[in-house]
Amino acid sequence: MPLARGCLKWTWTPVEPLNARSMLDAATSAAAKPADQPFVERRRRLSPAALEVVNQKVARAYSPIVITGFVRLADFALLSLVGIALYVGYVMQLSGFSWVYPAEVIAVSIAAVICFQAADIYQVQLFRGQLRQMTRMISSWSFVFLLFIGISFFAKYGSEISRLWLAAFYFLGLAALIAERLLLRSLVRGWARQGRLDRRTIIVGSDSNGEQLVEALKAQEDSDIHVLGVFDDRNDSRALDTCAGAPKLGKVDDIVEFARRTRIDLVLFALPISAETRILEMLKKLWVLPVDIRLSAHTNKLRFRPRSYSYLGDVPTLDVFEAPITDWDLVMKWLFDRVVGSLALLAALPVMGLVALAVKLDSPGPALFRQKRFGFNNERIDVYKFRSMYHHQADPTASKVVTKNDPRVTRVGRFIRKTSLDELPQLFNVVFSGNLSLVGPRPHAVQGKLQSRLFDEAVDGYFARHRVKPGITGWAQINGWRGEIDNQEKIQKRVEFDLYYIENWSVLFDLYILLKTPVSLLTKNENAY
Repeated sequence: MPLARGCLKWTWTPVEPLNARSMLDAATSAAAKPADQPFVERRRRLSPAALEVVNQKVARAYSPIVITGFVRLADFALLSLVGIALYVGYVMQLSGFSWVYPAEVIAVSIAAVICFQAADIYQVQLFRGQLRQMTRMISSWSFVFLLFIGISFFAKYGSEISRLWLAAFYFLGLAALIAERLLLRSLVRGWARQGRLDRRTIIVGSDSNGEQLVEALKAQEDSDIHVLGVFDDRNDSRALDTCAGAPKLGKVDDIVEFARRTRIDLVLFALPISAETRILEMLKKLWVLPVDIRLSAHTNKLRFRPRSYSYLGDVPTLDVFEAPITDWDLVMKWLFDRVVGSLALLAALPVMGLVALAVKLDSPGPALFRQKRFGFNNERIDVYKFRSMYHHQADPTASKVVTKNDPRVTRVGRFIRKTSLDELPQLFNVVFSGNLSLVGPRPHAVQGKLQSRLFDEAVDGYFARHRVKPGITGWAQINGWRGEIDNQEKIQKRVEFDLYYIENWSVLFDLYILLKTPVSLLTKNENAY
């Protein structure tokens, strides 16, 4: 589900959100240009077949779980609206208000959604069709009314309910449901054509097992699995150039780079469980990606209980890693960021105005500073801060770590860095750009280093912290791991705390971190210079 940007110029006059990005770019351009330096990205060279896939335009995916959830809510709201509108427009005009009708409308609407669920019509695959879902829906809606009439008769409420209202509710409710389903069918088919409902999948293993797996996946009816290709390290006769029409795209080491340049939803191992050593070696490389990773069990002779498997159609798989914060969790986090972030931004505007003025008076140059940092899935994002260094000594790539008594930092800069007031403009990233969250792993600069080594070289599994959107504050920060990184322990601890946050995320956890942040800024700021 898309939850798939900018800020404002420091004149402190009201602005429209639509113009925010352009105004912020104008405010920071003067600061960025003199000090911007190109940085070299270490990227693996992909094969021509992989590049052909990467260069295809890919739409953002929509979650089937969230879609079906919204359809349930729409069914309930639509039926309730029809029933209450008929009551207000007809029954209440004749006999005045009675609590019986609204209560029965709500009860019927809830019962209808439960029956639709029991009839198994809340499936995206069914939304694409017409006859099957319409037949099941009409049968379920009729059953609900027959049940309602029977209960009313035995409860002796039948004489209190208008038969005309009851008939109108049935037929108009059914007409509204049919119209809704026709609209939904059109929407879902459009999303399917755009690839928003596909699970973009890559297969690891291009031998006979891989070929059988691809054939089994392609044989599924109404499947959302879209196999992009296969990856394999072997160059001998066991490795096929194509598996059931799916091209070989490269080696396992290429998967991380491939997944960062195009949307991947699922990595599926076609290797047998007996290849334990090879699988573990590959998982060490791939677990940093924000995707589902599963082990196919379609060719394994060892069988577990059916509940041990998750299924892709009829293909049994064993879950290895799951993408963090997906489906409704992602919706909740998006709402939390937008609602709480907007309130925090409004509350912080006066303070931000004073800080901007102090920065301008303290040293020449713009108040804002823009820096390239790592975002979700290792993408490069622009993060906005108050300028804390002298303009001519700005370091957009953070190639040199800020140390205690660093001569590049201004007088105001020392204060705002110590108190983290320089981070306040990142609220605009949260509210407008959406490339930051309020809470998450702090985004490090793309050239951030421990001594002479980049962070990903210094810590094993460093990029796993990028499986979720970065945040203004985080679990590591409120536990004291913020500021200068001058030894192995500091970066190691940050990564450990960030991974703990990712694995244990909840809205209440985010709220706790957010409320604890001001306290930690006052009590745990010894490393912030």
